[in-house]
Amino acid sequence: MPAPAAVSTATAHFEQWQSEIQAVGSLKPFRGADLSVEVPGIVEEVNFDSGGDVEAGALLIRLRDNDDVAKLRTLEAARDLAQSNFNRDQAQLQRQLISQATFDVTAANLRSLEAQVAEQQAIVAKKTLRAPFAGHLGIRNVNAGQYITPGTAVATLQALDPIYLDFMLPQQVLDRIKVGLPVSLKVDTYPDTTFAAKITTIDPKVDPATRNVAVRATVPNPGRKLLPGMFATVVISTGEPQRYITLPQTAITFNPYGNVVYLVKETAE
Repeated sequence: MPAPAAVSTATAHFEQWQSEIQAVGSLKPFRGADLSVEVPGIVEEVNFDSGGDVEAGALLIRLRDNDDVAKLRTLEAARDLAQSNFNRDQAQLQRQLISQATFDVTAANLRSLEAQVAEQQAIVAKKTLRAPFAGHLGIRNVNAGQYITPGTAVATLQALDPIYLDFMLPQQVLDRIKVGLPVSLKVDTYPDTTFAAKITTIDPKVDPATRNVAVRATVPNPGRKLLPGMFATVVISTGEPQRYITLPQTAITFNPYGNVVYLVKETAE
């Protein structure tokens, strides 16, 4: 006779189950840039340290600008003289002591010098590098006395709080997501920590090659634990939680004959 079938029993319970969408993504800065100068020159001053925080508009480096500043002062002096000539000729024109043609030449000379001063001021301004926004600086790559050219990376500047999380989702789940939906994420650096975020942008087009849509969530990052470039696993809870009767996996036993025998006793709740 065949051996009697083994029977396992378990007490069933109601549990809340939440529908979820899982994805992988990358962290990106709220604002970020690799800073460089617009014109070549020798570094005269470096006004920041590696890893420091700066406010928007803070002076980071200044290139040697003696010649450019001297030229600016010369042009400003010529402009001031042209302004005096303009004022004098304007008064004489009103008393008809000079011709309109003479006054027009004086006015044109003033406008020309004003334009030259503005141009030289722009050249002098390019000799300085200022922080375009408030953020956290990376490693300093230049020193005083060094000759640098446009494109030379002076330092990276990153705004880290908040920080963005970008990920892709298949088009089949578009009807289950919306702006404002909460998102949870984890990174390998902190495996026991779950970070909260919210969806802030859903791309208005689907990639025709992959049939995926780009989604961006915003993550509060006051402790600056999350850094741009980190890989993250993403979980999005969708819909309302549902109640299901569940039983543990140990309640199911496979007997030698390949049959599965289990007994469920439902409890009232």
